Amino acid sequence: MDADPGDALRAALRAAAGHADAWLAGLAERPVRPAHGAAEVLARLDGRLPAGPSDPVAVVDALVEAVGGGLTATGSPRFFGYVVGGTLPAALAADLLAVVWDQNAALASLSPAASAAEAVAGRWVAELLGLPSGVSVGFTTGTQMAHVTALAAARQRVLADAGWDVAADGLTGAPPVRVLAGADRHATVDAALRLLGFGTRTTVEVATDALGRMRPDALRTALTATAATQRPTIVVAQAGEINTGAFDPLAEICALAHVHGAWVHVDGAFGLWAKVSASAPRRALVAGAELADSWATDGHKWLNVPYDCGIALVADRTAHRRAMSASADYFVLDSAGQLDPVDWTPEFSRRARALAVYAALRSLGRSGLRDLVDRCCDLADDAATRLAALPGVTVLNATGDRGGPGPLVALNQVLIRVDDPSPAVDRAHDPRPAARGDLLTRRVTAAVTAGGEAYVTGTVWRGRAAMRLSVSNWATTRREIDRAVAAIADAVAGPARPPRPRDADPHPGGVPL
Repeated sequence: MDADPGDALRAALRAAAGHADAWLAGLAERPVRPAHGAAEVLARLDGRLPAGPSDPVAVVDALVEAVGGGLTATGSPRFFGYVVGGTLPAALAADLLAVVWDQNAALASLSPAASAAEAVAGRWVAELLGLPSGVSVGFTTGTQMAHVTALAAARQRVLADAGWDVAADGLTGAPPVRVLAGADRHATVDAALRLLGFGTRTTVEVATDALGRMRPDALRTALTATAATQRPTIVVAQAGEINTGAFDPLAEICALAHVHGAWVHVDGAFGLWAKVSASAPRRALVAGAELADSWATDGHKWLNVPYDCGIALVADRTAHRRAMSASADYFVLDSAGQLDPVDWTPEFSRRARALAVYAALRSLGRSGLRDLVDRCCDLADDAATRLAALPGVTVLNATGDRGGPGPLVALNQVLIRVDDPSPAVDRAHDPRPAARGDLLTRRVTAAVTAGGEAYVTGTVWRGRAAMRLSVSNWATTRREIDRAVAAIADAVAGPARPPRPRDADPHPGGVPL
């Protein structure tokens, strides 16, 4: 008798569940960094393609054995790299069901469940972020594609205002569009603009302040120059600079831009969620965001849903749908014209990622999400305050007074630099102390991550090396902050420090420090 295909499926799922349980059980204590690099994992995976079928359980076991050492524990409460959240229990479970249910979330007729979940979750997100009622929402792979979606709607609208239908006629011969964006914008903005046919030279960089916030006076000057050429204009503002967590003055930017007929898009990958904070100063950071024309954010950052999940929101539903929608004779479309996700995103075949967003928000509720955001911010401020007390460490994104009642950092990002704390008489022997600080900061960053106690990432801020900690995980507590601060303190005090010039050659390998 032939084997029941369902038996093989259930056996494979049980094997996968066992491996998943083992991974999650050890997540809080395992080293956060991967043990193997990509080349080693490739070598483990890259055998000859089998000539015939293999047992599904054996395949699952072999896969886990091959890739296990190359997994980064991004869900660990001690992961502070990039801006990566953990995964809420309800969101993880819902996402697993999304895989099992295997819904194509393109059309309401194809998956009424996925379409309805997107409608509800999208409405909840817009409400939590304080955006105008009736905004259209598209669930994408991440903020990168959320930018593409929202900026496509912006392109549609500003060119239509200039008498050009880009959806029908393309960009050839269209009035040139000028894009104004802060000098410290995220790289995904530029990538989205390129995908939409806007080259690098069409973007005007608007000057920013010491924390990366767009300067209104510089924007006013740029808008005035654009108005003189009568070019359609898009302004890209930022809610949460990736290194400092700083916010552009959104209300002022929107007011200036709208006077000149410009569309305002807000990159709020993680920062927009400050809107739900119980802290008035944190909520003030995002004041004016509701005045913009479109927004982009992530679910897999502060909302703590599994990868992948981005969210595009657009005030002009007509422009959004005109920019994204597609049809075919074989489509069975929603009669009301509102519930087909294919109308609001760049994708046809797409997974039901909104199920995890729905589950996350339902499990947290308004107060739970508020507490998650505020806890992360409070823990980041605690880390910043303690790191600032270490010899040679400077918190580069400090906004408060260490002796005053306010927080040292405004949000959940901590940006530090490590310099040699030696007395000035010692540093006088080093002709390039800033370069020494770059090397020291990079060595400390590498030492912390290599140790496995915490995962932090390096960056460059204002031309100098820096280390960034992002507190974004629902499971992170003061205990994990204690461990991270201790690991950084050990690295600052330990052998990661480069030798002083009087003790060793200051130019090893012939390269000045």
